[in-house]
Amino acid sequence: MITYPLLLEKFKALLKNNTLKFTKQRELILKFLYENDDHYAPEDIYMLLKKENPNINIGIATVYRTLTLLENEGIASSISFGAAGKKYELGLKKHHDHLICSKCGDIIEFFDETIEAQQEMIAEKYNFKMTDHTMKIVGLCEKCQD
Repeated sequence: MITYPLLLEKFKALLKNNTLKFTKQRELILKFLYENDDHYAPEDIYMLLKKENPNINIGIATVYRTLTLLENEGIASSISFGAAGKKYELGLKKHHDHLICSKCGDIIEFFDETIEAQQEMIAEKYNFKMTDHTMKIVGLCEKCQD
């Protein structure tokens, strides 16, 4: 995976290309995603950053705008939960898919060679050039099946 200093330089260039200022608040959002492996709603990121950095003024709008910018550049990725919104993670991890518990919201990441190969075969069968894919399987986790 990319080192944080390289990611930070990429982020600064992205901000400059979008005529946006590099701020401590935006860096905190990037660093949060880099340091945390879980999936977070923007509101969760906002609350955790405010708690960890009480002396830094950060707004929820900054969190949303920064996550959108990061997602558009492939630095962050999200899973949509419909009306419940999105949860974000660092998008630079090795490709993986998700199992999502519809009861407790737990997200389990997995990678399966057979599924990946099957998707490529299907795309080839239909003469379709696949550039990306996401898979989320929704159901009940082991804890919630009881």
